[in-house]
Amino acid sequence: MREPEEYAEYNLGAQLVPLGQIMGMQLDEIDELRDEELIIHCRSGKRSMQACMVLEQVGFKNCVNVIGGAMAWQEKYGDQKAK
Repeated sequence: MREPEEYAEYNLGAQLVPLGQIMGMQLDEIDELRDEELIIHCRSGKRSMQACMVLEQVGFKNCVNVIGGAMAWQEKYGDQKAK
C-alpha cells in the first residue's frame, strides 16, 4: 500500500494501490482478487497492516502484511530490486 514516490523507489513487483485509495473504498481495480492471497507491503509495514485490516473488513479473505515492509526487504536483499 505504497504511495507513488515509494513505489518508484522500491518496486517489489507489486501492483500499486495507495492506502488512501483503500481507506476511501476505491477498490474496483482489485475487487476480483477478494479470494486470492494478497501480499500487502508499504515502506515499514504499518500502513500495510492498516490496509489488511480494512480489506479484511470488506471481504478480502487472505491478506498478508509484510512485516517490516520494503525497509526489511531492502535490509535482507540489499540493492536487488524486483523488476
